[in-house]
Parts: sequence; structure tokens; C-alpha cells
Amino acid sequence: QVQLVESGGGLVQPGDSLRLSCAAPALTIRYSTMAWFRQAPGKEREGVSCITSSGSVTSYADSVKGRFTISRDSEKNMVYLQMNSLKPEDTAVYYCAEDTRPYSSSCLEARTMDHWGKGTLVTVSA
Repeated sequence: QVQLVESGGGLVQPGDSLRLSCAAPALTIRYSTMAWFRQAPGKEREGVSCITSSGSVTSYADSVKGRFTISRDSEKNMVYLQMNSLKPEDTAVYYCAEDTRPYSSSCLEARTMDHWGKGTLVTVSA
């Protein structure tokens, strides 16, 4: 049963923007911490951003601070990642993940996630 579904990836040029979406058709994520991870070819999966259940606390990897914004719409059971000023080094498969705890101090660590999507590919290239 599909639990998290990412969409919005694609091929863009450096400096462009993309908005990734994560739907949870089979889960209720209202009370969960949600996160975005990414994995570039030949590299380990890394935490990009996360948001607590209330949406009041967000965290970002240093590499994306000031460029990416995570948000959620609990009514729609959706999580978003707005990515601006994209760089070639942002190229990766982006994954949505759920930590079923409402708040997590380690929400950028993959080991704490309970559910994962299959990912959406973002390619930034001139």
C-alpha cells in the first residue's frame, strides 16, 4: 500500500525554482513530523528539511538554508518543499518521509523515519 507519494520533480536550469509535493493517501500525517531527504548518485541519503506536526518548527540542511522552504497543509494531508535558486549540486532523487512522532530533534536523520516515498528526480543542469 502506497503511503507517501512525491511529485514535482523535473529538469530545470541553475537559478530556477521547483515545488515538490508529498501526498499521503494512506496515512494521516497530521500528528507526524515530516521530512525531505535527497540522494545524489554515488552519495549517501541526506536530510534536507523537516517540519514538526504543528508546522511551528522547521529545520534545514546548511546547504539549502535560505533557498528551500518546507511547509505543510494538514487539512489536505500534504507536505511541500519550495526550492529556489537551484544549483547543479541539488541534483538528486528527493524523498518524502514521515516520523510518526509529533516532534523530533533528529528529524534530518534517516534512521528516525518510519515511512518513505519512492522519490522524485530533480535535475539541475544548463
